[in-house]
Amino acid sequence: MSARERPNRIDDLLPLSRVDFLVLLVLTDGERHGYGIVKEIEDRTEGKVQPLPGNLYAVMRRLMESGLVERAPNEAGSDSESRNRRYYQIADLGRRVLAADAAMMRSLVGEAAARDLIEGEA
Repeated sequence: MSARERPNRIDDLLPLSRVDFLVLLVLTDGERHGYGIVKEIEDRTEGKVQPLPGNLYAVMRRLMESGLVERAPNEAGSDSESRNRRYYQIADLGRRVLAADAAMMRSLVGEAAARDLIEGEA
């Protein structure tokens, strides 16, 4: 059995950082290039999270090394700008880790709501 197939592999990768979670979440909608990932994260968080494009590539490299993200075939266009962009897609392991992290957060949000820490919840 390889390291990627170990039963506890998902637990080894939890919890995700906020940026890792957001990158994986964005990639569930389909493949994107780095700048597209940055802009989508900014949009989804209403500008509260603004990853620097230069830092994103270190994040993407780490997520790829962990088996959470893969390079996607670049079929976005034939112009030179499109050909030079790196496109990424979420890997199966990335989907499973994202789901496990979301479930953990859902449980924690429920606890916070039960303690009246979330306005309008409980």
